[in-house]
Amino acid sequence: MTLQANTLRALRFPVLIADIGGTNARFALVSDAHAATQVFGQCPTEAHPGFAEAATAMVLDKTSLLPRTAVLAVAGPVTGDRIPLTNANWVIEPKRLLEDMNLDAVIVLNDFEAQALALPGLEGNDVEAIGGGTALPFGAKVVVGPGTGLGAAAMVHAHETWVPIPGEGGHVELGPVSADDEKIWPFIERQDGRIGAERIICGAGLLRLARAVARADGAERSYASPADVTDAADAGDDVALHTMEVFARALGRVSGDFALTFLARGGVFLAGGIAPKIDRYLKTGAFRASFEAKAPHAALMKTIPTFLVRHANPALEGLASFARTPSLFAVELNGRKWERDCENRAAS
Repeated sequence: MTLQANTLRALRFPVLIADIGGTNARFALVSDAHAATQVFGQCPTEAHPGFAEAATAMVLDKTSLLPRTAVLAVAGPVTGDRIPLTNANWVIEPKRLLEDMNLDAVIVLNDFEAQALALPGLEGNDVEAIGGGTALPFGAKVVVGPGTGLGAAAMVHAHETWVPIPGEGGHVELGPVSADDEKIWPFIERQDGRIGAERIICGAGLLRLARAVARADGAERSYASPADVTDAADAGDDVALHTMEVFARALGRVSGDFALTFLARGGVFLAGGIAPKIDRYLKTGAFRASFEAKAPHAALMKTIPTFLVRHANPALEGLASFARTPSLFAVELNGRKWERDCENRAAS
């Protein structure tokens, strides 16, 4: 990776920013380097055939400002000129967007890379601590987020610059550890013979896990959606409560693994659409106990804090921070930034 923080020229404003997940797309606009983020809200990805149509309906039809740059975060790896979303039907084609939306530049990042960009600026009511530990100001930070899928990314401080590290950590292996796990895991539906973390730790995974727990417990349940599981747990259903405990343990284990991988002394942050909705189950102790159970480094893990992200739109704020002051971040742009040529730019 080449650090480009000190060589990247300022982006041309206004900047359209978008956080495109598997279920919803969120939009905002930054008019200049000193302006607050203007959030335009969200829409289901299935409501529009593609990004340009959604951006027009959500933003361009509601403002006289015409964006010159678009900075997008997408739920999936950025690997070429056609970027399919992992859990939605959209395909992002930056070269086409340059022409169709009359943009000077398009930058496409991973969705949890955008979450990572927000981490240095989260403070106060933006976060809520779960368990002990104290964050070091320039310690590595990790964000983990169960939602439509399971996302993860890190933020590392080096050369007086924050460096976001994207990845597909949601698909790491997740095997049984406890006797309880050993009873449940045989009933979890596998993908190509394996159980990745996302098979359990996401919306569909919660439902998948609940069905496995019911079978392991010898119970009959007819949960039809993830909300059915959490609603049943809130009402005291024993199978649903068992499911939420296993879910919290699994999220703690994976979060702890990432904390060890990056030695995340700056903290591990839980984002995504699910964590804030199940906070009561993350605070019961199962999550933090599994997070710390990393022998021979249990003592080290007790010093690493974990936080629940309470900010309404952390990914949008992370993208906005990058748009305003790209010099604060060493974002890898090779193969992820597209620009119109000089002739076309002059003509527009």
